[in-house]
Amino acid sequence: MKPARTRMAPSPTGRFHLGSARTALFDFLLARKTGGQFILRLEDTDQKRFVEGSEEEIMRSLDWLGITPDESPIHGGRFGPYRQTERRELYQSHAKALVEKGHAYPCFCTPERLEQSRKDQEARKVDRVRYDGLCRALDPSDAAKRVASGEKYVIRFKMPHEGSTTAHDHLRGDIVTENKYLDDNVILKSDGLPTYHLAAMVDDHEMEITHVMRGSEWLSTFPLHVNIVRAFGWEEPVWIHLSLFLKPSGKGKMSKRDNADVMKDGRTVFVDDMKDLGYTSEGVLNWIALMGWGVAEDDVMSLDDMIQRFSIDTLTPSPAAINFQRLDHFNGTHIRLLTTEDLSARIKPYFVAAGLPVEDEALLKITPLIRERLVTLDDCLTFASFFFKDAVSPTPDDLIAKGLDAKQSAEIARKCFEIVSALPDLSHQTAEPPMRAYVESAGLNANQVFGILRVAVTGQKVSPPLFESMEIIGREKVLARLQDAITILENLSVSP
Repeated sequence: MKPARTRMAPSPTGRFHLGSARTALFDFLLARKTGGQFILRLEDTDQKRFVEGSEEEIMRSLDWLGITPDESPIHGGRFGPYRQTERRELYQSHAKALVEKGHAYPCFCTPERLEQSRKDQEARKVDRVRYDGLCRALDPSDAAKRVASGEKYVIRFKMPHEGSTTAHDHLRGDIVTENKYLDDNVILKSDGLPTYHLAAMVDDHEMEITHVMRGSEWLSTFPLHVNIVRAFGWEEPVWIHLSLFLKPSGKGKMSKRDNADVMKDGRTVFVDDMKDLGYTSEGVLNWIALMGWGVAEDDVMSLDDMIQRFSIDTLTPSPAAINFQRLDHFNGTHIRLLTTEDLSARIKPYFVAAGLPVEDEALLKITPLIRERLVTLDDCLTFASFFFKDAVSPTPDDLIAKGLDAKQSAEIARKCFEIVSALPDLSHQTAEPPMRAYVESAGLNANQVFGILRVAVTGQKVSPPLFESMEIIGREKVLARLQDAITILENLSVSP
């Protein structure tokens, strides 16, 4: 396969979401698989909807995911500039060329007239409301004179009204549309900026894009885009309209507006928020790759694995419901694939953000103990915060072992204190045998003794391996925490 040139072309009009990330990923994979280039182009002609900071979020998200473009407004490239607002003259010249060829025409209709025309068509209950073609019927020389006189106008593309348009999608095959239903869309606005329909087609040609991957929402304007490309006589790219993302319920398309509902469960559809929620780029990539790619749903793949296996022939048009449980599965799996050093470095910022004094040497010892329990990176706080605290605050009732009262539990805590105090060191190999010997000699069960010891030392009922944890915490802190637990239990035993 020849080297592919693919492009991700978002509008900086909002936040960067999972759908855009998946498109970018597939673009990246195809480019890397074929030895081609992946381009980021910002389609910023809709200045009314421009959102400050959106461009930066797009770049930040792509960098975090590890799918940085080869060419972009930041990285440059020989086909720049890569912002459409900086290519205004190019679109104007192409729009003019279409008018000269008879494929487009100036339209002088006011917004008021267009609104009235729409209402009239709705009143007549026409099959589809569209531009009524008033200016399409103008003599080209008369239209040119009105343009030269300074009259305000837009340029519309002249769609065929007879027959049908056949456009080929790589996933769906030939898509046939009756031309009588097609509209003469605006391709150049009155401010001289293009609409997406013209700008994207011109840029794809000028930037030598070979494959256009985009959301299936563009299928409705697919005939228009194909007709524009054909009007210029250009070679068409391979068109690939990716599958829809459905809401977690499987009912309805997932959109950015649905994020508020998702956030109620501590989730997000915005890539930039994923990192703060403790997700890894590897887990997110693996998750979104399998939505719309016909490989096994449980396939665990690194980015390199995806590049080796990727093919546009195995993509599927079937809608995919967003399943956040699958994200958790892949994220936890990729966490466990990280080296101790890498994982340690990734979880450290969460401790720092929580105001805990992290010691790198200790963290490297802690990381293997909690690795298997982590679903998201921020779970490290749940399982390991106690390591870096001077003292813990266990729930008093949690210190009372099942089947025992506070007085009996206090006696066990005191015995644990005595055993720890007498140990030559607190390595788990040294500490565990005498503790188990005490359990047997006292006629207790391990859950009772170790349960009290665990809550006293860690402040919680669930923790990493107990004796390995005690070794890292150190004798001084362990004894201090045991003494605090004894005091709590003694107070409970004398309470009325």
